[in-house]
Amino acid sequence: MSMMFFSSGLFEVFFVLTFLLFISVFLFMLISRISQWNKNNHSPRLTVGAVVITKRTNVHGDTGHTSGSTSYYVTFQVESGDRMELHVSGSEYGMLAEGDRGFLTFQGTRYLGFERV
Repeated sequence: MSMMFFSSGLFEVFFVLTFLLFISVFLFMLISRISQWNKNNHSPRLTVGAVVITKRTNVHGDTGHTSGSTSYYVTFQVESGDRMELHVSGSEYGMLAEGDRGFLTFQGTRYLGFERV
């Protein structure tokens, strides 16, 4: 009987710890995203000369028929020589090519547009 109580008590402790860990990770991710959103909103909108250096995709989830999703990223090199990788929409990703030169508009880490020259 005491072994059964120990197993039951151990399971409850494990369950509670797992639940608390899950909630902690969720809250950390939520606070991080809200913080980044707020920081972007308080950053100035800048337009600078830039070159498209490289493009990449990141596929999330199942790579089967419909349950996966793709994120698109483009690395720009600005006039100062700094490079920044920004998340872009799929349509913007398709319109940009490596080596394109133009004016990049962004706000913090938020991509706002690229005008080719």
